[in-house]
Formats: sequence, C-alpha cells, structure tokens
Amino acid sequence: MRVPAAEAEAEPEPRRRFEDLPPAAQRALKEAEARRAEIDARQKALEAEVSGRGGLEPTRYADWEIKGLTVDF
Repeated sequence: MRVPAAEAEAEPEPRRRFEDLPPAAQRALKEAEARRAEIDARQKALEAEVSGRGGLEPTRYADWEIKGLTVDF
C-alpha cells in the first residue's frame, strides 16, 4: 500500500510568534512568566542551607519535587 506524499513528509507546524497569538494566550504567558520570576526571587532570598542536599528548594512550587517527581501535600 502506498502512502500519499503529503502524509509521508509531514512537516511540523512552524512555531507561532508571541505577537501572532490571541490576546488571552499572550496574557496567560505574561502571567506565567511573572509567576516564575516571583518563584525565582523567593528562591534567591532563602538562606543557604548548611550541609543541605544542594540544588533548588524542593517545595518551591508548593509541592514536594525531587528528581522530577512531584507529590502534593
């Protein structure tokens, strides 16, 4: 069975520019960026842990996260 050429060479859609997104999507992306900046600022404000495990604070997103696994309290 032959596969049509259009299906065989399906190219991924080009990534849309921020300006081309709907206003609601632009607002959501800006809000998410502000939340990440706030979390990063809180992380930098924490005191250094003496003999700690190192790395980022595992509860920085209000969940316990370590090695990519997240658990809600």
